[in-house]
Amino acid sequence: MTPDPLPAGWTGKLWTAARGVAEAGAVDFVLLTDADIEHGPGSLETLVAACGEHDLVSQMAVLRTETPWERLIVSAFVYFFAMLYPFRRVNNPRSRVAAAAGGCVLVRRSTLERAGGLAAVRGAVIDDVALARAVSAAGGRTWLGFASNVHSVRPYPRLSDLWQMVARTAYTQLRHSPLVLAGTVVGLALVFLTPPVLTFTGPSWPAPAAWLLMAATFVPMARYYRQWPVLACCCR
Repeated sequence: MTPDPLPAGWTGKLWTAARGVAEAGAVDFVLLTDADIEHGPGSLETLVAACGEHDLVSQMAVLRTETPWERLIVSAFVYFFAMLYPFRRVNNPRSRVAAAAGGCVLVRRSTLERAGGLAAVRGAVIDDVALARAVSAAGGRTWLGFASNVHSVRPYPRLSDLWQMVARTAYTQLRHSPLVLAGTVVGLALVFLTPPVLTFTGPSWPAPAAWLLMAATFVPMARYYRQWPVLACCCR
């Protein structure tokens, strides 16, 4: 397929995806996935089966954790994503929270068209979340979960590579506002740094209890990425 010139207001990724959707023709489902995503056996069948009760099903691909920086940061990044978009709320049809993981999204074609197609999110940087919101606004049901046989093969060998990934998505979510960014940093510092600091500087027992509770919430993510649970105490 010869690519057409990029129209004004479109990102290159979404324009390419829109051309692919058009070329797919009259199909029931459309799979949106990235070039660096590796699908294991049965991946597509699992997604189609899950779409029986939903209009958009997304699985968060397992990111690489081979380098020291990847092992240190990736699981924490996914942890905070799940905090920002709690999966239970995303999957609750009565909730207004909608999100998706762009590396692996299966959407019902009729619902996608009812939501305005990819043109509805043509300029979005975080297109996966924008698409989920459009589908939800059109009355569609969304589902987001973790994958076991969908993996990202994209490497992030340096800290700067991971920083660019996090900064690009996080700052967009904060609407490129320095004020909101500053408030978010202060809030995160108060929530996640205060208990460890007070544990070593103050005699009060609530501080170590709060630190232990925070670490316990990170243990499932550490196990998911096959890291030692003890990292929960130092990675957050």
